Amino acid sequence: QVQLVESGGGLVQAGGSLSLSCAASGSSSSIAAMGWYRQAPGKQRELVARMASGGRTNYGDSVKGRFTISRDNAKNTVLLQMNNLKPEDTAVYYCNAEVVVYTLSNYWGQGTQVTVSS
Repeated sequence: QVQLVESGGGLVQAGGSLSLSCAASGSSSSIAAMGWYRQAPGKQRELVARMASGGRTNYGDSVKGRFTISRDNAKNTVLLQMNNLKPEDTAVYYCNAEVVVYTLSNYWGQGTQVTVSS
């Protein structure tokens, strides 16, 4: 079992910045990757950014060049720095951990709201 606790988020004007943090506890030594997904009302959950334990990153097309993911493996923490935010970035952001113990399991945080006003 892995527990994910998110912090950050809130309300910001377009063009502003926010950062999100997610700390993992429990069987965190089995985490293969951590990242962030988001879900806007009426839309499917989508990848924002993901970082594997080896450092390889993946970003959603809409956030490339604006968002940066970083990870502290020793602290089992993943950070998401969001710059030049746009109203379309408004969503609930979820921290995700991919845990591999014989098979892959996904764990999710409770979600944190990010609202970008125009």
